[in-house]
Amino acid sequence: MATPRRIHAAKPARPAKTAKPASAAKPASAASNDGTPLGAYRAKRDPARTPEPMGTERPQRRKRQGQPSFVIQEHHARALHWDFRLEHDGVLVSWALPKGIPEDPKTNHLAVHTEDHPLEYGSFEGDIQPGEYGGGQVSIWDRGNYELEKWTDTEVKVVLHGSRAQGRYVLFSTDRKTGRKTGGETSDQAGRKGGDQFGGKNWMIHRMDPPREGFQPLPDSIQPMLATAGSLPADDDGWAYEVNWDGVRAIVYVDGGRVRAVDRNDQDITASFPELRRAGEKVGPRPAVLDGEIIALGADGRPSPGRLQQRLNVSGRAEVTRRAREAPVTYVVFDVLHLDGQSLLGLPYRERRRQLEALGLSGKSLMTGDSYRDVRGVDVLAAVREHGIGGIIAKRMDAPYRPGRRSRDWRKVTRMRAKAASGARAKDGGGPP
Repeated sequence: MATPRRIHAAKPARPAKTAKPASAAKPASAASNDGTPLGAYRAKRDPARTPEPMGTERPQRRKRQGQPSFVIQEHHARALHWDFRLEHDGVLVSWALPKGIPEDPKTNHLAVHTEDHPLEYGSFEGDIQPGEYGGGQVSIWDRGNYELEKWTDTEVKVVLHGSRAQGRYVLFSTDRKTGRKTGGETSDQAGRKGGDQFGGKNWMIHRMDPPREGFQPLPDSIQPMLATAGSLPADDDGWAYEVNWDGVRAIVYVDGGRVRAVDRNDQDITASFPELRRAGEKVGPRPAVLDGEIIALGADGRPSPGRLQQRLNVSGRAEVTRRAREAPVTYVVFDVLHLDGQSLLGLPYRERRRQLEALGLSGKSLMTGDSYRDVRGVDVLAAVREHGIGGIIAKRMDAPYRPGRRSRDWRKVTRMRAKAASGARAKDGGGPP
């Protein structure tokens, strides 16, 4: 689909650029599960078709000083998830976390136990080709060392020391029928037979420590701040200017890479716009609330209210998929209201924009809207009107976000002041409009 055009005005400030595990059929040339610690791992992979490390034939416990290691890998497979791996008895014991590790002790996250991985997998990043087991992109989200407090076939307690993941966590099996219990912190590998019997498949992960200081859970609802109709500020100092796309206002809540979107009336529109999933994939496990507009572009690359209307009030997955193919949309993000367990509502616009731009929200069906600072509002308005767009939003840079309020800190501007318009025409050498 076409990408929304960037509007060029004088000296614009550019934004900073920046589930469950997927499975596949067993590769024809993969080894069978021989019951060794990595047997199940190798049985699902063909070394000629995947860049993943295969490990040694019979892994041995490392003879090393210090604490064992852990790694959390972000895995963009058929469904986005995070692979949590703990070094134990010569392998990486592994769980797939559809929503990542929890920060809030009041919320447990699903953890799906998977096959043991070789220790070399702890440094693996790369692309597994489509059609192979776990096909998709793998990157390291965090890694470090951990202290082991308890290890049985049904419960594992650890203290993580990573750059992102820190604190006491417990993983516990929720399967009724599990493998043999070891009853303590001793080796369990012989009883796992390569991971098949260890505590079953279904686990949960729980944060045992209190949340970090200042942590605030993701809010259930934030009403959008609204603009007043008005004219350009008399003085450009202290103001930023954004394009008014006249799309569907959407507040998007990101929790564990999954999104929930509501319109300005707090009606859930998630199912109508599957393209919004891209925002969740980009933000990842960081809890966030985004504010923006959903727009559809016409053949001329300009916002098309008619095409956008085709996407509204549609039900049924098949029909939504068909409409998304015929009239794709883009989510233009212009504000971030909550991030990493912190409310940003009280911060000034300029600081919220800094944090938004650092997220690097761009790509197919997703972009960070431009914010023009240190530039004349009259020039921005003239530029957007030249591109067939109705107007701009002037935003006071020191203003907080005021949920549910219509404020003059945000001004919807569609017309220039007569004096400003005359000055703009003179600058461009133009005559009467």
